[in-house]
Amino acid sequence: MEEGKRVGFVTLVLCLGIFVGCCLGQNTSDSITSVYIVTMKQAPVSHYYSEFREKKGHHIKSNDSERRTRLDKPSNISRTDTHNGSYIARVHDSILRRVLRGEKYLKLYSYHYLINGFAVLVTPQQAYKLSRRREVSNVALDFTVRTATTHTPQFLGLPQGAWAEEGGFETAGEGIVIGFIDTGIDPMHPSFSDDTPEKPYPVPEHFSGICEVTRDFPSGSCNRKLIGARHFAASAITRGIFNATQDYASPYDGDGHGTHTAATAAGNHGIPVVVAGHHFGNASGMAPRSHIAVYKALYKSFGGFAADVVAAIDQAAQDGVDIISLSITPNRRPPGIATFFNPIDMALLSAVKSGIFVIQAAGNTGPSPKSISSFSPWIFTVGAASHDRGYSNSIFLGNNITISGVGLAPGTDGDTMHTLVSAIHALNDTAAANDMYVGECQDASNFNQDIVRGNLLICSYSIRFVLGLSTIKQALETAKNLSATGVVFYMDPFVIGFQLNPIPMRLPGIVIPSPDDSKVLLKYYNSSLERDGVTQKIVKFGAVACISGGIKANFSRSAPKIMYYSARGPDPEDSFLDDADILKPNLVAPGNLIWAAWSSRGTDSIEFQGENFAMMSGTSMAAPHVAGLAALIKQKYPTFSPSAIGSALSTTASLFDKIGDPIMAQRAYANPDLNQSPATPFDMGSGFVNATAALDPGLIFDSSYDDYMSFLCGINGSSSVVLNYTGESCGVSTMNGTDLNLPSITISKLNQSTTIQRAVTNVAGNDTYRVGWSAPYGASVKVTPTHFFIASGEKQVLSVFFNATMNSSVASFGRIGLFGTQGHVVNIPLSVIVKISYNTTNI
Repeated sequence: MEEGKRVGFVTLVLCLGIFVGCCLGQNTSDSITSVYIVTMKQAPVSHYYSEFREKKGHHIKSNDSERRTRLDKPSNISRTDTHNGSYIARVHDSILRRVLRGEKYLKLYSYHYLINGFAVLVTPQQAYKLSRRREVSNVALDFTVRTATTHTPQFLGLPQGAWAEEGGFETAGEGIVIGFIDTGIDPMHPSFSDDTPEKPYPVPEHFSGICEVTRDFPSGSCNRKLIGARHFAASAITRGIFNATQDYASPYDGDGHGTHTAATAAGNHGIPVVVAGHHFGNASGMAPRSHIAVYKALYKSFGGFAADVVAAIDQAAQDGVDIISLSITPNRRPPGIATFFNPIDMALLSAVKSGIFVIQAAGNTGPSPKSISSFSPWIFTVGAASHDRGYSNSIFLGNNITISGVGLAPGTDGDTMHTLVSAIHALNDTAAANDMYVGECQDASNFNQDIVRGNLLICSYSIRFVLGLSTIKQALETAKNLSATGVVFYMDPFVIGFQLNPIPMRLPGIVIPSPDDSKVLLKYYNSSLERDGVTQKIVKFGAVACISGGIKANFSRSAPKIMYYSARGPDPEDSFLDDADILKPNLVAPGNLIWAAWSSRGTDSIEFQGENFAMMSGTSMAAPHVAGLAALIKQKYPTFSPSAIGSALSTTASLFDKIGDPIMAQRAYANPDLNQSPATPFDMGSGFVNATAALDPGLIFDSSYDDYMSFLCGINGSSSVVLNYTGESCGVSTMNGTDLNLPSITISKLNQSTTIQRAVTNVAGNDTYRVGWSAPYGASVKVTPTHFFIASGEKQVLSVFFNATMNSSVASFGRIGLFGTQGHVVNIPLSVIVKISYNTTNI
């Protein structure tokens, strides 16, 4: 799964190619079965609605408002969808019976709303037979996927900004349905309660989803806040890797990740965050009055599979969600002529055609270039940045040295100094002195309580903690059983460059994450020991210390900054790593040290097991921030197309931190704060999300489904692939990525010169704009017109002329700014990678 990353934790991922063999009456290797996703040539149900809209005279960009009108009568549409869906499923069954007559197979899903197709467990020979049928357009092998806030509303300025503009948190996001494709949800969490008698939640009439009822997810789990919940696991079950006890065959979240992301975007306002007995403030989602629909397709023990994710996307769109949030990415770059052609991205393209705004996490594979794991221009890709709140504590040693560390823990009593005792010096007579892991304090029976009682116990933090073989929670239990005053963890020297999130502790405690600082602690401790001159036994522990405690938050002025793990551009167009003319990520949002709801049975983070909240880091946490903010935009501008919402978020993004300096990007996993430089568009896209400004963007860049189709058709050799996935013929298309009307310009190869056009639409009042720009190094830029008046609702075309002034293969960056007299500022990032000038010299 793209893991909601406890920073530095190792993710063990099941790779593509884990198949379950079964006997189909043939005793050859050809009998090995796999899951295939089969796409039909006939259009899916959602495309008929698009045709209906076009016949009625509506432009494709208006399909969102038309979709809401269509869904004003959910009962009628539900019957229509059910009729069409069952008919298409019968067609799928008929084809399978005819093609595979007398053979064994297992159909897992019939997709009918966004794509017309099915997932089926068959042999390679059977898959080949299906691909030869004239009704079938494409057969693709299933693949694996992975999972990629008490303070962030304040950091984003929501209480005095975006919320205030929409009537306060009491109405923020009301009526908007966000669909989460993730690990499920804990329905009993107060973040998802609809118990607001003073202001009851409305029932969104355009939503027609259902709530599954199982033993783990009983009747009454859903309400007016959590309005839909399903799970999808057929592909996983066929592989024999689904563990019903651990993974739950229901929408219930046995992991914690899905509960966290749903609460980050849409959790209720003002929910107390209490962890390890300590109060850390009150939590709120970005759009606390929006509605939640859950489509569980990811699981703790194995991640997920594309066939299940596509089924979840298809169902979410049919149910009528307004926004889809995916904190997931593929485990590998999709093969083929372009990364955009994969079942998940193509299903999401159909979702965008239906008017649904789609957000995806960028991935946690940074900071290397081209590490981005979300590719397509119709998907809004979000990277992770820090916010200004953090937690740290420190230990003050008896030799007047202070060492900083981490730990959501209380301090020791005032300035009282306590004796330090290393675990390896407190072993009892029965402990195995040669046990190399005994110093990790995992078993109280190994230690002499008389030595430890009332003292600070020193334990080692090794790679076993990273792998989950040892836990801080168990070490704290050991310390408690031994009546220790607190615990001090030093970092094993073999754990190099490890980044550690604050960890909840009920006892006074600290983890020293630096191996160098750990050496300082141990040197002081060892030099303070008094030993018998003959036996060399310790007769006195002379080292003393006190712990300051890390429960109180501290705030940084150098925020936000791009986190080292956040995946970076440029966007790879294909598996050969050729660059696409598409900017990725689109922007960044808070993703580091995010407090949000946690499943009561969540196991994704051992240290937060049994807690109602958890602090997590990753692009998985950044994406739902944007999903919630998109709900606020959708609420204010209900007729905005998905690309218009993305444009509003992008063009208003901030380029500077709290003190007005350029946003910095961490460049290394080890010591990231010592390895940073100003962020580029390949680090942060358009910038750091500005929630308030996005609600008043002034101008927007709009793109339609037809534009995306022309872009796909413009890829060399793509006609047959486009036909296979969409059932639509390409015709002649010369459009490339630079021609898409995106709120950015990315040129992978500037061969001498080119002119690129962008069209802006005024969604505010009449205004006059001034145009300014800075050119990427190695190129000159000219924009026309340099001034323009634009009436409300009107469009203006901008022509941007690029000329290479030198030969270079190093990416360089610039920016276009549109400055309105009414205060609107529209930022357009420019990125040019390869530059080939006129002035070439032959040697």
